[in-house]
This record gives sequence, C-alpha cells and structure tokens, in this order.
Amino acid sequence: MVLIKLIWDFKGPDAAAIAKHHAKHLAEFIKMEQIPNSKSGTESISEMHQIAFMITEKHRMQDLRERLKPQRGQLYSN
Repeated sequence: MVLIKLIWDFKGPDAAAIAKHHAKHLAEFIKMEQIPNSKSGTESISEMHQIAFMITEKHRMQDLRERLKPQRGQLYSN
C-alpha cells in the first residue's frame, strides 16, 4: 500500500496551536468520512513553523487534495 502525507503549513508565534486545531478537524473529517488507513497529526519544523498533516492511501490523493486544499504533499514511509 502506497501512502501519502498531505501537509498544511502554519507559521508565526501561534503556529503550534493553529496546527493542533487543524489536525483535530482533520481527525474529525477522517472519522466522519470513514476513510480507512488514515490518520492526522502535527509536527514541529521550528519554533515558528508547524505543520498539520493527514496520512492516507495514495489513490485518495486527488479527491482529498481538491476537497481539503493542502499546501503540499509527499510520499510517506513509516
């Protein structure tokens, strides 16, 4: 199974709180849409740059990209 990581970038002094809030909404979306093999979370790039992300199967990328508008994406390997 090929996985992708959809990424939303947040920058500034409130970036961590905003990324955490966004990841919460992504988790709710995953649950509401019943998307299997998916999860959301946050990562700290630096003190002023945080990301929220969603990991899901590659075949869902086009639909989710159009609906959720991530800033970028990449292949995911755990």
